[in-house]
Amino acid sequence: MGIIFGQLVDDLNEATCGANSNSDRSGSESAINDKVLLLVYIAIASFALIYTHIVCWNIASQRLAQRIRDCYFKSLLRQDIAFFDHLQAGEVSSRLNGDIQAIETGASEKVGVFLTCLSFCITAYIVAFLKDARLAGMLLSLVPAFLLMTLVGGHFVQKYSAKMSEHFASASAIASEGLAHVGLVHALSANSRLEARFRDYLSDSRKEGIKKAVAAAIQAGLLYFIAYSANALAYWQGSKKIANTVEFGGKTTVGETYTVIFILVDGAIVLSQVAPLLPLFGAAFGAFERLRKDIDNQPTIDGTSQSGTKLDNISGDVEFRDVCFTYPSRPGHPVLQNISFRCPAGKLTAIVGLSGSGKSTIAGLTTRLYDPTDGTILLDGHALQDLNVKNLRSFISLVPQEPSLLDRSILENIALGLVNSPAHSHLDKMLLSENLSQIANSVRTGEDLAKCAEKQGTHAAEIVNLVQRAADLADATGFIDRLEYGFGTLVGSSGSLISGGQKQRIALARSLIREPRILILDEATAALDSASEQRIQAAIERISKGRTVISIAHRLSTIKNADNIIVMKTGQIIEQGTHSELLSLNGSYAGMVRLQSVNPNSDSEDRDSRQSLNDEATDAIESEKLISKQLTRQATSGTKSTEKLDQATALDDPSDADVFSGVSNRSILKTMYPMIRSYLLLLLLAFLAAAIVGTTYTAAGLIFGNTISVMSPCNTPSFIRSRGLLFSGLFFMLACVEFLANFMSWSSFGQISERLIYKVRILSFRSLFHQPLQWHESSGRNPSMLLSFITKDGNALAGFSGSIIGTLFSVIINFMLAIIVSHVIAWKIAIVCLVTIPILLGSGFMQLRAIGRFHEKHAGAFSSSICITVEAVNSIRTVAALSLEDEILQTYRRSLRAPRKEMAAASAYSNIWLAIANSTGNMIYAFAYWWGAKQILEGKYTQTQFFIILVAMLVSAQLWGQMFTLAPEISRARAAIARIVGLLNLDSKASPNSSASSSIDDLDEKKDLEASAESTSSAPLNRGVMVKFRNISFAYPARPNIPVLANMNFTIKPGRFCALAGPSGAGKSTVFALLERFYAPSQGQVLIDGYDISKSDGVDFRNDIAYVPQENVLFQGSIKFNISLGARPGHEVTDAEIEEACRLANVHDTIVSLPQGYDTECGPNGSQLSGGQRQRLSIARALVRKPRLLLLDESTSALDAESEEALQKGLEIAAKGITVVAIAHRIRTIARADVIFLVERGEVVDQGKHEELVQRSEAYRVNALHQMLG
Repeated sequence: MGIIFGQLVDDLNEATCGANSNSDRSGSESAINDKVLLLVYIAIASFALIYTHIVCWNIASQRLAQRIRDCYFKSLLRQDIAFFDHLQAGEVSSRLNGDIQAIETGASEKVGVFLTCLSFCITAYIVAFLKDARLAGMLLSLVPAFLLMTLVGGHFVQKYSAKMSEHFASASAIASEGLAHVGLVHALSANSRLEARFRDYLSDSRKEGIKKAVAAAIQAGLLYFIAYSANALAYWQGSKKIANTVEFGGKTTVGETYTVIFILVDGAIVLSQVAPLLPLFGAAFGAFERLRKDIDNQPTIDGTSQSGTKLDNISGDVEFRDVCFTYPSRPGHPVLQNISFRCPAGKLTAIVGLSGSGKSTIAGLTTRLYDPTDGTILLDGHALQDLNVKNLRSFISLVPQEPSLLDRSILENIALGLVNSPAHSHLDKMLLSENLSQIANSVRTGEDLAKCAEKQGTHAAEIVNLVQRAADLADATGFIDRLEYGFGTLVGSSGSLISGGQKQRIALARSLIREPRILILDEATAALDSASEQRIQAAIERISKGRTVISIAHRLSTIKNADNIIVMKTGQIIEQGTHSELLSLNGSYAGMVRLQSVNPNSDSEDRDSRQSLNDEATDAIESEKLISKQLTRQATSGTKSTEKLDQATALDDPSDADVFSGVSNRSILKTMYPMIRSYLLLLLLAFLAAAIVGTTYTAAGLIFGNTISVMSPCNTPSFIRSRGLLFSGLFFMLACVEFLANFMSWSSFGQISERLIYKVRILSFRSLFHQPLQWHESSGRNPSMLLSFITKDGNALAGFSGSIIGTLFSVIINFMLAIIVSHVIAWKIAIVCLVTIPILLGSGFMQLRAIGRFHEKHAGAFSSSICITVEAVNSIRTVAALSLEDEILQTYRRSLRAPRKEMAAASAYSNIWLAIANSTGNMIYAFAYWWGAKQILEGKYTQTQFFIILVAMLVSAQLWGQMFTLAPEISRARAAIARIVGLLNLDSKASPNSSASSSIDDLDEKKDLEASAESTSSAPLNRGVMVKFRNISFAYPARPNIPVLANMNFTIKPGRFCALAGPSGAGKSTVFALLERFYAPSQGQVLIDGYDISKSDGVDFRNDIAYVPQENVLFQGSIKFNISLGARPGHEVTDAEIEEACRLANVHDTIVSLPQGYDTECGPNGSQLSGGQRQRLSIARALVRKPRLLLLDESTSALDAESEEALQKGLEIAAKGITVVAIAHRIRTIARADVIFLVERGEVVDQGKHEELVQRSEAYRVNALHQMLG
């Protein structure tokens, strides 16, 4: 086009110089028309080429993102457990949401645009050298400056992007953990303290983001400066060249010189258009480097590797020889010290000891989740490190201390135990497919399980039979059959929708279904009542004949028949022998037995009476934790096939869809304005700078048009030289203005963007934690999906609101100004060019619409895939122990199947509009040249007027077309901001969990959040509260016809120790949920000191309540930080108070023995500490609150007898004068209670002291007998 342009200039000059006749002008007009026709052909060809390269690059980027996403997740699954000791699930979500999106954006059609610009510049210089080597050589000197600017600027952008991502990943981890345990956060009133920590990390990320914005601003300013300086040099040297040609003559025509000037000037303009793309490329490179670091990491223990010796069968003999072990995350704290023991094949070996003595570590080493630091572990004489990891794990089943279930049906969860089972290898294809999910879906629609399985084939029927048998062995069939959907029931994320005892039984069934050679039970029945435990123990004894069983237990009644009992303390074996042998030693084990004896004189009771337990005592109603989310989700899921689920949106609730997607632009502006109000001056400066940038394009057109006129051969050489120097000087001034304006625009918008995203993320965090528990557990919501408000939506908004919005505004200003100037100068030419405007606007609108519809349609699939990855990381020990890597990966790939199928078609459709927008400039060029030349030849307008309009309109069209390469970012940002505003509008409504929050204007200030974002509570009173349940009935909202509590009545007097006893699933934990007001009762009153909390709008009553949940949850951070979360809102807890609470919880000595003491990091979800240590820290966190009402839900289930005894003494001291309500299956824990309420089927069926209930309640008495040790 540059060559044709030069020829057109020659034709116009010939036609307009005075000596030409009418016939010459007619000939010139014919020559011009021929060349215009060539431009039309070029425009058509450019459309086809642009469309092809955009579609190809777009599809390539999406496939690349999918491959990297797949490769990253696959790499995560093969990492050893030590890798995850510091990896947080929130970080994984941030990587998959933010980094993958950055790569897809940076590798999309924008690469094609960049290469197009680059190839244009290279081609321009080649043509320029062919036309005029001397002039081209002068301009070539600017290329090194451009390359240096790109490399140096890119380095700093990547550097600051990496630091931003690191800090934000830490912030995401806090949000992820909090959302996963939002009920506990509400109970602790810990939102503000978590928010303070979240804010600190975000603040660090914001600082790095502002540095990145400044670096990108300097880079962009220099790029425009170089481009316009190149124009100045081109016009200066070009004018001299033309003047010399006119004065002295020569082979080079004026048109050829113009060709060189035009293509190099146009090349500089085109090159400047890549400025908005450079930060995207820098972010993409930085993101890939972060991902590649994890992808390239080679694990020491690879569960997917084929290396190592594979055994066909084993007898199951396990031997530890001088084994030492230290966790990689705590190298200065040895866990095992030179221990040696043998677990003979086919025998039951029990391991007991103090909490934190290394018992669970032995289980991890046996399954080779870790390798010993020193020493050897042998299996049938083979060193474990020489064996193939997957083959080794195929012979072992582990029931962990805290079982983890996947967010699937009960059927699928139990069937996962068959994966990698040598005896069931013929079922692998069925297990890795989606057939079991389809069966569960069919069951939820009311079909019979057996018939559904038969439809899927014999293998499916066999799996169902095995699942049912394993459920029988694990004593799970009873409660499963009473669930509305039976084995099709969804258990929720990490099994959150069922009770702890039910979760433990399903995990046990998952292990038993494999029929392993080695069965490892790590506190496998700790959450069960004694009757259920007794039946499960009998079942285990039946199936374990001929198998090696390693049982880790604190309840000594479960292991007294073991062939060998190993007693541990501080990582060493202190005693070993059978139950009777150890009793005769009268050592540590005998002491533990005495501590666990409820009543030593009751040995005279007939042992046979232990079998007379009424089965009805263990008949539990449907899961007390099967909350409203379950039935709603299952009713939805039951009507959809897996393919339909792929396309479901993340929000199935119609009301949510209205809230999050139906947000108007007015509502968006109303919500966002207060956030940017404090930056109005800076925003005004940013828009002013962007407007200046926009005007410079039109100014360049004015200079260019005048330059063409003054450098005409019709003028004298001296005039050409003087005017050439003048206009080249103007171009250099324009270069300086461009540098300053772009720097101000990019840096200002960048700062506003980072500060705005900082506020939006904090407010989103606050709003999420202000919503009630029932909202979190409703249809379609899970922690990973909710986290996307902070990660995915925040990133989408950040990607648009920085430099891109400045570029967009400058393009719009230029477009409007170009139209105005063109009409003022030559309206007859300009008005004809306006016919292309509807094409440009329509193309942009259609592209945004197509992209938006694609993302909206598949939002559910993308959300589901993130949930799968986060869940896999949270349950990585279960995934590794069961060798579920391939199964998880296949499930993940299936979740993205629908968008993958439609990706190419969607790209082909949406990008046709982008191609039209980008190629319209060439058509404008041809059309304007034809019409403008006609007007010039008729004498209506001059060349100066024509070229001003030509350049102004052409550059506007080019910029407008290039702007729509940013359409995906605009579309994602619009959808994200609508969702965020919908969330923030939810928080504006009355929420029982929201308290006085700091205002939006205060978000930039460093404040004491505990004092400002929480309602300050009064000092604790040194007396307990009175608790009264008056005619309480309760049913979860999704199943109002199924009562959980039925007309429950009881009264607890102030300062009394009360216990709730009864079978698993009887409604005990529901009582605590109502006391914390997670839910409101269907009828009746929950009274605390006579105040009906169920009718309260606030939650200040929680300040007087401390809650120790059944699952011991700790957050990422130090021990000190975790304990401080329990303090009353508004109270800055002191070190002395923390130490006092830890002493009472019998954990102070353990803490000070750690190398970093109270500053020891707990790890993600407290993974760096043992179960017993976590439990005691949970109790310390409750005691530091100095509550008036203490709720203990199985608070000692993970403790050994000695630790429990010491803890009970501490609790007695701490509980003086306060009211304590405890739920426990251990009779010893509740035997000292002032009153025990026996709960069955949601009712209080009896109450009294321990001695009274033993005498008159058969169920209670036999439960006590089961825990007796003779």
